[in-house]
Amino acid sequence: MTDSYGFEVRLPATDLATARERVADALAAEGFGVLTEIDVAATLKKKLDVSFRPYVILGACNPKLAHRALGEDPRIGLLLPCNVVLDQQDDGVVVSIVDPRAMFRVAASEALEPIVAEAEARLRRVASALAESGS
Repeated sequence: MTDSYGFEVRLPATDLATARERVADALAAEGFGVLTEIDVAATLKKKLDVSFRPYVILGACNPKLAHRALGEDPRIGLLLPCNVVLDQQDDGVVVSIVDPRAMFRVAASEALEPIVAEAEARLRRVASALAESGS
């Protein structure tokens, strides 16, 4: 599925730990590393004492693309890294990946277009790889 700011893949009958490993592997195959990991459920429990389903936000970065983008616009760091959400559902995990085109619309720079296009293509291949291995 694709919406206005991302695309998603469903990994049926998968737990969050397995999904996280598969996502990290698929990202690595496209040159991305995971720079940050936010356990939203744990944070909400600690800060608000509320329960929430397992939900993790990964901050993924392709260093070569980031370097190129920062060379064009040093403030582009405000839009980095690319977020990937792992959302545990009853029947598996939904992986949502930010669409770089949506994220970089605010920058509106022609110089960034080829970098954004490459990031989008790589992240779509990540989603495709997950879909192929998860069905």
